[in-house]
Amino acid sequence: MPRRPALSRRRAVLATILVAAAVAATGAQAEIAMRDDTGREVKLARPAQRIVSLAPHVTELLFAAGAGERIVGVVAYSDYPEAARKLPRVGGYTNVDMEAVAALKPDLVIAWKSGNRGAHLDKLAALGIPVFLNEPRSLDDVARSLEIMGRLAGADAAGRAAADAFRARKGALAAGFGQRPRVRMFYQIWDKPLMTINDEHLISDVIRLCGGENVFARLTQLAPTIGVESVLAADPEVIVASGMGEARPEWLDSWKRWPKLTATARDNLYFVPPELIQRHTPRILDGAAMLCDQLEMARAKRPAGNR
Repeated sequence: MPRRPALSRRRAVLATILVAAAVAATGAQAEIAMRDDTGREVKLARPAQRIVSLAPHVTELLFAAGAGERIVGVVAYSDYPEAARKLPRVGGYTNVDMEAVAALKPDLVIAWKSGNRGAHLDKLAALGIPVFLNEPRSLDDVARSLEIMGRLAGADAAGRAAADAFRARKGALAAGFGQRPRVRMFYQIWDKPLMTINDEHLISDVIRLCGGENVFARLTQLAPTIGVESVLAADPEVIVASGMGEARPEWLDSWKRWPKLTATARDNLYFVPPELIQRHTPRILDGAAMLCDQLEMARAKRPAGNR
């Protein structure tokens, strides 16, 4: 008989634990209300279970944030990681197949503000499908996007872990290269038309991380078209091109037609694969590491005393 009070206490403690677990489980399924990168509030009754990604970088972010198993549809060029290649396609990011999206019955669509067409997004909203717009403009935004993707899909811990790892690696690159002597450079997106990026573009944040200076930072457009004469007048010390694939674009060597151009004279014509520097994902730090090394090589080619 004397043992009954102790037994009752143990049962009370167990009941408390079970109630706490039930509350926690309920909380995990609670409504989510978050503002997207346009400042618009998006509400979900619970973490998304069926997500359609309308941009390759969004697909990659979702996988990196531990939400890959929640993706039911993606757009063309969603090719990383390997598992993304096997997912159903819903067109391209500029020509979304609306019927294909609707057929997948998503409870969330994550779109790219500057890449997807507004008319497509309006149609999705009209169908009652929540649309979250993503638009990273800095490396810090990439880390924040990882946290957001994890939160939207109920993978909070994985999203935070991925963001923390990203910030740590970014910090290491900044410590190694951020305070090195400035290198004036031109980042070439494309050849015909000749295109570059301004200071608001994510790539410019990578350039700053490596101790570089974008010679076209002050242009108003995010990805402006420029003339060859503008590049010659700016006389960058380094030219970095991206192109479309893993191979160095042939048109990068076109700058050798101007032997007095500093970048040509010092053989500072470099290439970074576009998927490593033009996608708003953790792999952008792989591209950043390449760019930092290239700018360091350019410094080593300077006359003594200017390195």
